[in-house]
Amino acid sequence: MAEAKAAAEAGHARYTYRLRVSATARTALAAEWGRCRWVWNECAAKSTAVHLHNKATGQKATCGPAQLDRMLTEARARTPWLRAGSSVVQQQVIRDFGRSRAKAHKDIQERLPMARRAGMPTYKKKREALPTLNYTRRGFRLKDGRLHLAGGIVVAVVWSRELPAEPSSVRVYQDSLGHWYGSFVVPAQVQPLPQTGHTVGVDWGVKETATTTSDAHDLPHAEYGKKAQTRLTRYDRMMARRKPKKGQPASKAYREAKRLRAKACKKVARQRADTGRKWAKKVVRDHDAIAVEDFRPNFLAKTTMARKAADAAIGATKAALIEMGRKHGRDIRLVHPAHTTMDCAHCDARAQNRLPLGERTYTCTACGAVSPRDKNSARVMLVRAGLNPAGADGARPPGAQLQEAA
Repeated sequence: MAEAKAAAEAGHARYTYRLRVSATARTALAAEWGRCRWVWNECAAKSTAVHLHNKATGQKATCGPAQLDRMLTEARARTPWLRAGSSVVQQQVIRDFGRSRAKAHKDIQERLPMARRAGMPTYKKKREALPTLNYTRRGFRLKDGRLHLAGGIVVAVVWSRELPAEPSSVRVYQDSLGHWYGSFVVPAQVQPLPQTGHTVGVDWGVKETATTTSDAHDLPHAEYGKKAQTRLTRYDRMMARRKPKKGQPASKAYREAKRLRAKACKKVARQRADTGRKWAKKVVRDHDAIAVEDFRPNFLAKTTMARKAADAAIGATKAALIEMGRKHGRDIRLVHPAHTTMDCAHCDARAQNRLPLGERTYTCTACGAVSPRDKNSARVMLVRAGLNPAGADGARPPGAQLQEAA
């Protein structure tokens, strides 16, 4: 019973592998993506038309997955080109469109700020949208180490590691370099680690990507993007000089400069992901419970700190920490970030005014405690999560009860 509960809490995990796609399979995948892109654009057009009709007439007509499924059935019946493709992947396009539209409506109803809202799904342009095909269990199978997709498409998989269980779905997609990947969804396998008797609080920032209550587990800002900026600027200038005029196809030199820039960006992204995963594994291995600031850095994209915040990759590092904690059965607590820089971790007093970003030392006016600003915030995470009431050394007192984080 305990194992079943742990498996349910672990959820699902993705295992991604490189695909070796032949010329025949590449042509078939491109044709399949063309049909899926057409279905997505038809869904976007139908959704916009229903919205404008409701706005003009005051009615409340719906445009959900059921209506879009009927639209797809009718379109496949009268269009041989669309009927030649797999119905599985086309239906998944409708599901993805419905989830994207529902998320946008939810953010509007909750009156989230514009910077934090998910936008309504828009049209996918042929020259900009990269192929992404989703297959459920009845749309693919694995045979002799090869991936067989609906429609007779067969691709070779580079098995860098074995799948721990039978996959329930697979996503086949192409990146900006033209490489193809297959991402399989399998039940997550919990791999418990030995108990250590320690807890830690994590505060996210821009000066340092992560500040913890343990000095040995702080994550400094690696600045991979800043180090690669000279090379990226050079490629940007090459693309600017070779940019084609409107309506004309891009030259070979322009495409080469674009490929070089995409390759450099890919390297930076991989460096960030590798650093985040290694740091997350170290934190999870050394601590039983982790209080993590539930920080969402999307709003920083429209501030003067946008470039540095993107280079810090806070969102990806946070996701890696949560995923690693669940994989190894650790207690991960997400703490609301409100007033974490104003509260004192020692006496729980709150400052009257918000600290400016330039002030890096926190001084409590109630108890007189002085500590680095980010370290104090990391200790506040522990206090709010109920992991360490003392909030000083990052260790949980024996017998202390764990409470749900705010």
